[in-house]
Amino acid sequence: MDMNLENTAERILRKLTASFAPILLEIEDESALHDGHAGHRTGGQTHFRVKIVSPAFKGMSRVAAHRAIYEVLADDMKEGGIHALALDVAEKL
Repeated sequence: MDMNLENTAERILRKLTASFAPILLEIEDESALHDGHAGHRTGGQTHFRVKIVSPAFKGMSRVAAHRAIYEVLADDMKEGGIHALALDVAEKL
């Protein structure tokens, strides 16, 4: 897929699906809630809430699971695509 045509939410979906094979993955763009705050840009795609359930998190602490997700999304966070990321992580429903 052409990275220029893929929006940030689609990139998050693709990367988290490939890395964690989740049984549930919800991505919500909350950028509109942060209008006028640091990191906000016109058009959104900066502030996200992610709910992910995956057996890949079995045995991981919440901190370790968050770190694993941040590692997968590191390039998007460094390049400014993602300014804020709220995570809800679980190993099973």
